[in-house]
Amino acid sequence: MSTFLLVVGVVVGIAFIYHSVVVKGKSCKSKAKLHGRTVIITGSNTGIGKMTALDLAKRGARVILACRSKQRAEAALADIKRESGSNEVVFMHLDLGSLKSVRSFAEHFLKTEPRLDLLINNAGIYMPGTTEDGLGMMFGVNHIGHFLLTNLLLDRLNKCGPSRVVNVASVGHNFGTIDFNCLNTHKEVGVGDSFMDVFNTYCNSKLCNVLFTHELAKRLQGTKVTCYTLHPGAINSELARDINKVAMMLMKPFFMFFFKDTVAGSQTTLHCALQEGLEHLSGRYFSNCKVRNLYPKARDDAVAKKLWEVSESLSGLSS
Repeated sequence: MSTFLLVVGVVVGIAFIYHSVVVKGKSCKSKAKLHGRTVIITGSNTGIGKMTALDLAKRGARVILACRSKQRAEAALADIKRESGSNEVVFMHLDLGSLKSVRSFAEHFLKTEPRLDLLINNAGIYMPGTTEDGLGMMFGVNHIGHFLLTNLLLDRLNKCGPSRVVNVASVGHNFGTIDFNCLNTHKEVGVGDSFMDVFNTYCNSKLCNVLFTHELAKRLQGTKVTCYTLHPGAINSELARDINKVAMMLMKPFFMFFFKDTVAGSQTTLHCALQEGLEHLSGRYFSNCKVRNLYPKARDDAVAKKLWEVSESLSGLSS
C-alpha cells in the first residue's frame, strides 16, 4: 500500500510540475503602467483577448474592445470594468469578415479617439465558410481583416509612437503553406471541408499572420511603429467553438490539463505589447515570452512581399 501511495505521489508530482512549467509557461514580467495610452484588441470579448484587455485595463490603458457580437462584447465590457475598476473600456463593433465593417470601424475610431498606442490583432476563427466579400472565412478573418485594419490605422500609430502592432498567430503556421494559385482562384488559402482540410486552411491562415508581420516590419523601418507575432500556446478557449460540440465536451478534461488557461495564454501577447527593449526585434516571432527562430518558409522575403501585394488587392487597398 505504501509503495502504491508513493507511486501515486510521484505521478501527481510530475503531473503538477509538467502542468506548471510546460503547460502554464512563463509570465509577462513588465510592470508598465499605461495611463494616457489607448489600445485596440480584436476578439476581446472572450478567451485570451478578454484576459489581455483585463490586464491592460488594470494598467490604466483606455481599452477598445473591437468585437463582432454586441451581446458578448457588452457582457465582457461589464466584466472587465468590474474586475479592473476602470471605466476606460469601450466597445466598438468590428466584423473582420466584412471589409465594409473594418473600414467603418477604422473611420469611427479615427474620428472619435485621438490616440492609438497599441494594436493587438488577436481575433481568430477555426471554421470553414465564406465572408460577405467572397473570401475564404479563415483567410478573410484571420488575415485579410487584420491586414486592412492595420494599414488603415498605421498613420495614427506612427503619430502616437513609439507604438506597437501585435499579431497573434499560432505554432500551426509551421504546417502551413501559401498556394497563390489557390488564392487567385478561390480567394482562399485552402479548400475542402474535411477535418484535415479545415486544419490545413487554418494553419495556412496563421502562416499569413507570420509573413504579414515579417513584411510589415520591413515597411515600418524608419517609423515609430514596431510589430511582433506570436504563438500564445495551446489554449483551452473558445477558438474551436464552431466545431463538433459533443467532441469538445468529451475532450474538456484533456484540454483542462494539457492546455493553458486564458490567463496563461495571454502572457506572450502581453510580453510583446509591453516588454521594454524589443524594438530591435521588430518582425520577429515569440513563444512562451521568448523570441524564437522561424523556418525559412515563414521568413521568405519574396513570398511575404507577394502575399502583401495580393492582400492589398483583395482588401481594396491597391484599387
